[in-house]
Amino acid sequence: MDSNPSSAETAQKSIYVSSAVTNAAKILVVGHFAVGKTTLIGSLSEITPLRTEEKMTQASVHVDDLRGVTDKTTTTVALDFGRLTLSDDLVLYLFGTPGQQRFMQLWEDMARGALGALLLVDPARLEETFPVIDLVERYGLEYAIAVNCFDPAATYSEAEVREALDLLPDTPVVYCDAREQQSSAMALIALVRHLLERAA
Repeated sequence: MDSNPSSAETAQKSIYVSSAVTNAAKILVVGHFAVGKTTLIGSLSEITPLRTEEKMTQASVHVDDLRGVTDKTTTTVALDFGRLTLSDDLVLYLFGTPGQQRFMQLWEDMARGALGALLLVDPARLEETFPVIDLVERYGLEYAIAVNCFDPAATYSEAEVREALDLLPDTPVVYCDAREQQSSAMALIALVRHLLERAA
């Protein structure tokens, strides 16, 4: 008899958090419309992520700005959710917020109990980041900036990003590709390190 667990059994076990885990943290993944939040959570989550994406309709044509993202056909209407076990005793629960202003009322509930926020930025649309920074700061969340490099030609230096967004000197700025697991993980680790330093 084969003593090795089947792939189905392995997948079933991965649904549940290990009994060794003693700490959990809620992290928000935030950013303006179409910046890559759903993609980043999907690349990181060790479970099948929960998504609330709906097809964009004609009704949103004059509401959602599709400049630079003309291929986008769906949008998050409530939240994205994923999970990542960071160490033997720490698991992160990732909550992605909708980027449009009409969904901002969801922020109050989603921010409650959050340890911090990973704020995704599209360097080609930096001006759209200011309302998100305002919300993160309104709810008193520590955050790190993750510049999602869709187009390498549109990338600015860290100094330019800091100046454009008027960031505090200790706010981390990292570059990532939300489609790639390792790149996204490094951005998340930068946030976790920042949170640990602030808590020390």
